[in-house]
Amino acid sequence: MADKELTARGVATRARIVDAATEEFAEHGIAGARVERIVAAARTNKAQLYDYFGSKDGLFDAIFEASLERIVEVVPIDSSDLPDWAVRLYDEYLLHPALIRLATWTRLERRPVGHLVPDGDRRDDRKLRFIADAQAAGLVRPGEPFDIMALVIGMSMAWSPVSNVYAASSDDPEHVHEARRDLLRESVRRAVMTG
Repeated sequence: MADKELTARGVATRARIVDAATEEFAEHGIAGARVERIVAAARTNKAQLYDYFGSKDGLFDAIFEASLERIVEVVPIDSSDLPDWAVRLYDEYLLHPALIRLATWTRLERRPVGHLVPDGDRRDDRKLRFIADAQAAGLVRPGEPFDIMALVIGMSMAWSPVSNVYAASSDDPEHVHEARRDLLRESVRRAVMTG
């Protein structure tokens, strides 16, 4: 269906499927998600879902790929200021917890080790170049750029839905979020920045 031109109605139906499936997969995982619940929530039918995505796995792949692309666009890396990048990631995980849940289900059900996606090297190239350039400029401590990136992302996820201590909510008081942002910013600065 990717090379087929969609009508306005088709675009709307596809968007409803994506929205419903995102919630379903985030809540129940890949194996636990049910196509019947997705099509009911999207007010469509299985034939339409399969026409657009091919299979339940194809639907999950499309949603997960889009969520990974979205976070790169919404939270672009700023290698000269990795502490603020970490804070922007924290905020994005807070606003869109489904992203972390989808990643967690991928890790649990598909890729327990290594990159989260098969093309992880390609996906990380831009971020790794930024970090390497910042290292060459003396802004970021020496070390494998991938490990620096993984550390910063991991720190940004400390209060995310994958936390084994406390998962933050957008309902937490703003002063609590501000205190976490300040702590995160300073911790990343001390961990990876040189100045």
